[in-house]
Amino acid sequence: MTIRIGERIPEAVLQYIDGRGIHKVDTHTLFDHRKLVLFSVPGAFTPTCSERHLPSYVQHFDAFRARGITLACMAVNDAFVMQAWGRAQGVPDGLLLLADGNADFTRALGLEMDASGYGMGLRSKRFALYAENGIVKGLWVEAPGEYRVSSAEHVLAHLPD
Repeated sequence: MTIRIGERIPEAVLQYIDGRGIHKVDTHTLFDHRKLVLFSVPGAFTPTCSERHLPSYVQHFDAFRARGITLACMAVNDAFVMQAWGRAQGVPDGLLLLADGNADFTRALGLEMDASGYGMGLRSKRFALYAENGIVKGLWVEAPGEYRVSSAEHVLAHLPD
């Protein structure tokens, strides 16, 4: 079942790489005691993800920061791919690129999709969610093949005051 507004973020472990190496982070640690927008893409280096989705958040990074919101991008890729994608996209420090390599968190959210027809296997749906202290306050899930409601512009316009 898909996570809903008002529910707590499920517990899972994600990975990321920074200047000190590869790290594991528990989702409760990641989401607790902060405002966080997590947007998820079907795959790093894929066309819409690279040309529109991630760039929208890079472009509006300061607007989220001004509202005290941490940004994180997630994909069912490994941490090395996410790191390389971040470098290629010029992602600013502070925008977390999270790897859900085995799709554990994606499945716990109920937001997985079968992209086998594209040779990609199990992936995350394209979505964005806003959470405060680990509780989902906003959720925007794209219809298959679309990119509208999970954009940075749409999320910024629909954040609670």
